[in-house]
Amino acid sequence: MLLSLLISMSIFTSCQSGEKAPANDYHIEKNLTNVLYGKDSMQNMDIYLPSGRSTATTRSIILIHGGGWNGGHKSEFNPYIDSFRKRLPGYAIFNLSYRLVNSGHVFPSQEDDIKAAVDHISSNAAAFGINSENLVMLGISAGGHLALLQSYKYKDPSIKAVVSFFGPTDLASMYQKPWHPLVPLALQMVTGTTPSDNPALYRNSSPLHFVSKESPPTLILHGTKDQVVDISQSRALKQQLTKEGVTNELVEYNGLGHGWRGTQMTHSFNHIQSFFEQHIK
Repeated sequence: MLLSLLISMSIFTSCQSGEKAPANDYHIEKNLTNVLYGKDSMQNMDIYLPSGRSTATTRSIILIHGGGWNGGHKSEFNPYIDSFRKRLPGYAIFNLSYRLVNSGHVFPSQEDDIKAAVDHISSNAAAFGINSENLVMLGISAGGHLALLQSYKYKDPSIKAVVSFFGPTDLASMYQKPWHPLVPLALQMVTGTTPSDNPALYRNSSPLHFVSKESPPTLILHGTKDQVVDISQSRALKQQLTKEGVTNELVEYNGLGHGWRGTQMTHSFNHIQSFFEQHIK
């Protein structure tokens, strides 16, 4: 709203002085921080808009941080923003924060926030100077789960691809067949319940159960020694995607755990760039 008001004020002033006002400011690179998409202070995002953008052609990538749904912060992506800009020139970047469980918001508050953010981005596409029908989701860990859930559950055709770094895909399976004794306790804290007490919540919160032929191309990256989110979660998702005929890739990092850096991260970025070039038109 503020952006629209400022644009309107600029146009009004230019017309009063007899000068022809520019139609928009899409030619200018813009970085906006802590832009609210909801009423809660945690419902905010950082926005990086490229110069020369267009509502006809400019794609956007939406980043979702991890932290077990009860921690983490969008600033975790800050060291990688330049890498995204270099590898995906012309993309707008939306780096999201969302309400956390430790602030009193159990699931599906986090799911609701991601949907609200995507809706906000789409409805304000003209103000941002982006194509509302060409979005990509990328999340890490809990953020990967949220990115997958948004991409599959709501069957939004504007989401052209999704990338998950070791995101959970089946919460009931995690609870019932844990690879660590603390996994069920963590899920009970996040959801406020158990699969036996509320099976519908666990199913409705699991991306695996929403895979369909309409699901967007999916890239999954996962370490084989991940002790936080077992790789079986990503393997099960790949199997379901393949069964439904959805374009997908699972890149397994042998011997790596819950996250990596250095040459492995460079490899991940290379793979993301290649995947987008192949599957996003």
